[in-house]
Amino acid sequence: METSAENFKFGTVVLLGPPNAGKSTLLNKLLGQKLAIVTSKPQTTRNQITGILTDDDSQIVFLDTPGVHRLRGRMNRFMLQSAWAGVEAADCIVVMADANLYARKPYLLEREMEPIVKGIQNTTKPVYVALNKIDLVKDKAALLPLMQVLGALWPEAGIIPISASKGTGLDDLLATIKKHLALGAPMFPEDQVSTVPLRFMAAETIREKLFIGLEQELPYSTAVEIEQWEEDESGLIRIGALIWVARDNHKAMVIGKGGQNLKEVGRSARLELKQLLDAKVHLEMWVKVRRDWTEDPGFLRTIGLGL
Repeated sequence: METSAENFKFGTVVLLGPPNAGKSTLLNKLLGQKLAIVTSKPQTTRNQITGILTDDDSQIVFLDTPGVHRLRGRMNRFMLQSAWAGVEAADCIVVMADANLYARKPYLLEREMEPIVKGIQNTTKPVYVALNKIDLVKDKAALLPLMQVLGALWPEAGIIPISASKGTGLDDLLATIKKHLALGAPMFPEDQVSTVPLRFMAAETIREKLFIGLEQELPYSTAVEIEQWEEDESGLIRIGALIWVARDNHKAMVIGKGGQNLKEVGRSARLELKQLLDAKVHLEMWVKVRRDWTEDPGFLRTIGLGL
């Protein structure tokens, strides 16, 4: 890419918000391709995921972080560490809020935003609030009191109504972010969209299919580890994945009757990996039990959680 530091901007933006605020949807929409897990269930993002958006006048590195919440447990603490580390690394902070949820349940707004307000109250970095999912709010007048509350929580912050899924307001959001980026040359090639390794993306793809296929709380006690990655002379990529669960009965639930659940997860994951890697994919998966792995700091670090 031919650019000049005289007119080109570079910077890092962290996406913060409660679980299911739409951070991953926004990242995927901005990049024009799928990079982060998106499901209707909260807390699907566990790691800090980097997305790189390059256009004619700027390169922006977005850090998609796990949802900020009050839940206890070692894994949840590790997830929060990842979120706050993103704040330290960023030049600009974008806080995302679910307009549809808070329009229906206004009492949740301050309660869910409180840990974020406390976490960044001493920052000197510019903060913006993206009021997301406005397309789902039928009575647009309900947005005004939400904006007033958010304005009281962050008096210095700009509030930008958006719909990450529809793309509404994203041009305004990007233009606002660019105002706070420093002049500088890009750090990554023009066609690079992430620093995330392919192994990680493969594991996240499988984990997403588990989230979609499994119900209730079981997906939150599953983890995926890529144990094998080989490419032969014909271009076929062989992937071996371990699915870790915390209980013996969870293993049976993941596999399903006659192995049906695991087969369906494997089928949908393989199709998406084939598209992602632009290659033929042979995917094998095994389910193993590791009791209470969500409270094992060594194992959590093995699968990429924690600092």
